[in-house]
Amino acid sequence: MAVKGVLNSFIFATPPSSFMEAPSDRLFLVGQPLRHSSPKISGKEAVQKRCVIVSRRLSGLEEAMRIQRLRELQSSVKIRKRPPLRRGKVSARLPVPEHISRPPYVGSNMLPELSNEYQVHDDDGIAHMKAACELAARVLNFAGTLVRPSVTTNEIDKAVHKMIIDAGAYPSPLGYGGFPKSVCTSVNECMCHGIPDSRQLQNGDIINIDVTVYLNGYHGDTSKTFLCGNVNEPTKRLVKVTEECLQRAISSCKDGASFKKIGKKISEVAERYGYGVVERFVGHGIGTVFHAEPLILHHRNDKSGCMVEGQTFTIDGLIYVVQSNNDQVKHMHCLGA
Repeated sequence: MAVKGVLNSFIFATPPSSFMEAPSDRLFLVGQPLRHSSPKISGKEAVQKRCVIVSRRLSGLEEAMRIQRLRELQSSVKIRKRPPLRRGKVSARLPVPEHISRPPYVGSNMLPELSNEYQVHDDDGIAHMKAACELAARVLNFAGTLVRPSVTTNEIDKAVHKMIIDAGAYPSPLGYGGFPKSVCTSVNECMCHGIPDSRQLQNGDIINIDVTVYLNGYHGDTSKTFLCGNVNEPTKRLVKVTEECLQRAISSCKDGASFKKIGKKISEVAERYGYGVVERFVGHGIGTVFHAEPLILHHRNDKSGCMVEGQTFTIDGLIYVVQSNNDQVKHMHCLGA
């Protein structure tokens, strides 16, 4: 008899009469009884035994699932569980020379209210914004060269602080609402605004370094996530996809474009790869004021409002994936115009 499909065979050393009492709906194919003889021992006659071969057909879906599970087991890579992030010791604030101009919030531990003044600039203002952002980008790139196992985020903060004040600028986070450091360092599951401390970076960490400088009365804000040592592939993929989200969001920025396009672009890319978008944190207008309207939502939304020429704001989207050991979150942050 020819049978299409994959068959699993079972041999039962039982009389066929007793086996055939099993419910017929559980059987697909029952073969003819097989006879075999044991060899003669001490002159005794051979004893005949009878067996039945039974085969059960697996459905195409069952077989496909079985093959898929087998492939997953064969190709799965065991990832060493990383211990949860622990807070280190936070050192005192670093000094800033008196001749460097300070933002108006410095000296107060109160968190400034969000300004409702949209940051729209003339040609002179745009030139100042470009200078501030260019300095922030140079500082960020330098900070990234320091990322390696055993380096503390406090050491990164010191290096960033020195480079900023040497350029005649003020590190915008320092003293903002009581923030004690000159840069934000967000490691692994820390979403954003992490405070530099004595914790050493570990092999396999990811760290977002968020640099903002205040130069000639204008804030330049940027950040990037860096890989520390040998980072596992799922985490590398998360970082890469978030960078793609950022580039797609920036590409939608132009005069007359709606702000909700940013959230749409980010969500499309993130969801394509199976990631979610963190809705708790938003982008914001930036310029002579650190945080101002409009708020930029990074998930799908129906918020009204359109971009205008000369306007500056940040894109601060975060995407995430839930893993077995913790939530790995990648922060993306860039100035859009």
